[in-house]
Amino acid sequence: MPEVVQTMMSSPQKNQLEVNGQGPLPKGPSPNSSSGQTSPVVSRPTSPSFWSPTYQRLIDRIHRRQTSGDKFFSLEFFPPRTNNGAVNLISRFESMNRGKPLFCDMTWHPAGDPSNTEKPTSSTCMAGTMLNYCGIETMLHMTCAQQTKEQIIQNLNKAKDLGIRNILALRGDPPDGAEKWTVVEGGMNYATDLVRLIKEEFGDYFVICVAGYPSGHPECTSYADDLRHLKEKVDAGADFIITQLFFQADTFLKFVRDCRQIGIHCPILPGILPIQAYQSLRHIVKLSKLEVPQEIIDAINPIKENDEAIRNFGIDHAVKLCKALLDAGGDDTCVPGVHFYTLNREVATIEVLKRLGMWQEEVLRPLPWKLTANPARCKEEVRPIFWRCRPNSYVYRTSDWDEFPNGRWGNSSSPSFNDLKTYHLFYLKSRSPKEDLLKMWGPELTDERDVWEVFYCYLTGEPNKSGVKVKRIPWDDSELIAETMLIADKLACINKRGVLTINSQPRINCAASDDPSVGWGIPDGYIYQKAYLEFFTSRQNVEALKQILPNYPLVNYHIVDHNGEADYTNCDPSQPIAVTWGVFPGKEIIQPTVVDPLSFLTWKDEAFGLWNECWGKLYEPGSSSRQLIKNIHDNYYLVNLVDNEFPKETCLWELVDRMLNTAQSAKDPKRIRSKKQTKNQPPQQKPTLLSRRTQKKQTAQISVVNLIISLLLNSMMSRWTLDFLDS
Repeated sequence: MPEVVQTMMSSPQKNQLEVNGQGPLPKGPSPNSSSGQTSPVVSRPTSPSFWSPTYQRLIDRIHRRQTSGDKFFSLEFFPPRTNNGAVNLISRFESMNRGKPLFCDMTWHPAGDPSNTEKPTSSTCMAGTMLNYCGIETMLHMTCAQQTKEQIIQNLNKAKDLGIRNILALRGDPPDGAEKWTVVEGGMNYATDLVRLIKEEFGDYFVICVAGYPSGHPECTSYADDLRHLKEKVDAGADFIITQLFFQADTFLKFVRDCRQIGIHCPILPGILPIQAYQSLRHIVKLSKLEVPQEIIDAINPIKENDEAIRNFGIDHAVKLCKALLDAGGDDTCVPGVHFYTLNREVATIEVLKRLGMWQEEVLRPLPWKLTANPARCKEEVRPIFWRCRPNSYVYRTSDWDEFPNGRWGNSSSPSFNDLKTYHLFYLKSRSPKEDLLKMWGPELTDERDVWEVFYCYLTGEPNKSGVKVKRIPWDDSELIAETMLIADKLACINKRGVLTINSQPRINCAASDDPSVGWGIPDGYIYQKAYLEFFTSRQNVEALKQILPNYPLVNYHIVDHNGEADYTNCDPSQPIAVTWGVFPGKEIIQPTVVDPLSFLTWKDEAFGLWNECWGKLYEPGSSSRQLIKNIHDNYYLVNLVDNEFPKETCLWELVDRMLNTAQSAKDPKRIRSKKQTKNQPPQQKPTLLSRRTQKKQTAQISVVNLIISLLLNSMMSRWTLDFLDS
């Protein structure tokens, strides 16, 4: 974790009620005053922290690991062929990132428009996605193939604009169908030329990696000449080397010793390919012009039709190979880490890493939200809570910012969010295909209660009417996290009644920072959270909510409709509210999550848009199901509530319950008093969240009364006894 630096800053608190276009709400009493006052609108630390980590270059991290002996691994991927393949590959990035690779790289495919920054099948686009949206330190391959010098510089600038800081410089293979390499006019002929160009144009901005060939490059005149060319690349400015794949440990170790003898002293990482299928092995060997050792051929031939047996053999072979490399002693042959050619598959590589003891899924999160690996955002420490379930959207919408909040959110009027022009960017769209979404959300919707049921099933894990489990909703494309599970039952209860929650967090008072559900940050710290609810609900419920809110002076609220005509809040628009903070040894308070009123108005457009764009469009135009979703979009309100009394049990469940009961009573006045009820027969009320809380208070009061009565009775009995004895 980076060090935290703080400066003292006071922030005046303002008690202000903002109601735009709808007239003021009634004012509720303040707990600190007998006069009518609005609720507190600011609840942020008066001494916000400033987070000041610095980006460490990849080569510096490799050197540090090499010095400490802490072995690492890295992974290679290639760009997908289709848009759907891009969505699946992102899921693979994220699942393999759980093991904490030091970096990952993306190959350069000239036939796939590799420099395009928006095309999902492009090398540059996928590398930028890996870095910015998956939080992985990324290295992009760059080749001389079919590019002029000017084009290469343009493509390097594109990579720089995306935040990429690492380049694997290669000459590249001949174009598809060509047998020999040919240089284009105005282009470059060797990887050494590319390394020099990068250094001349960009200085030390990029960490540069180059390829090494343990058996010599197949087109080189000799092994010795190939080593000499490799030294030229290093002398030109390359920082480290990754080798072509090989099959025997001695091949790599001899290569490293030979490199050291001619003056190549940079880190050298072995490239490892777990054999996963017979045909893929043949294809790779043909491309790389490698010779497969006879013992491997003899082992594979009898099982070449059995993919599972081949994969198991490949895993066993890769584990033995890596152990031999990692255990090799001596300064000259020390192997700091291993680089895996994944072929965009995960099972075999993860199994190898687990057997090696290198797959370490980190439990603690540095911050309570998903990090990006873009160096420009390394000091980012604060985000609005609204995008908690859509972090990729937040990164996209803030990608043009020059600076990112660290320590405090700052002036709410300053941030300008990018427009979300499409909800179907491949790194924003659902990982489930349309057919699966329809099974989860319903092939046909007949009533808004069908929509409520989707939310209920998502929160409870119960299958829907079709027997399908709802694993995602438009506002959260993943299953429930452990933190949400703490309040899932309560959330399910109110969703069943038409309060459709899309974001929430439980009240937390001094949980350990290593708590498996809510922990984040370094060990031995403590986590605090204010209870937070964000939901869509009907106009009737909102009218009831407006009546009730003045009775809760320590609750901040913001209520909006889809077009912003209704905008009710008791928050100061320029003052964010801290809703999450952490206290850690030797550091000042870290405040990573806020409720910011102006950002909420930006978020509401996206939140409402997801109804039509991601749910409504699943159905045919003009269908009743599509119209139902549109009606909810047009008529429901988006609400957020913050309970500032975090040391106490939250009142939000009580508040929502009262809202629902009040709305129901207004809809059906007879519910207040049945015809059968009389003054002597008060109506029976079912136990609710409100009554249970009230019951605790009443129980305590009754206990006190009973104690007083008991004391009075004892006193009277004693007096009666004395009078009797006197008589």
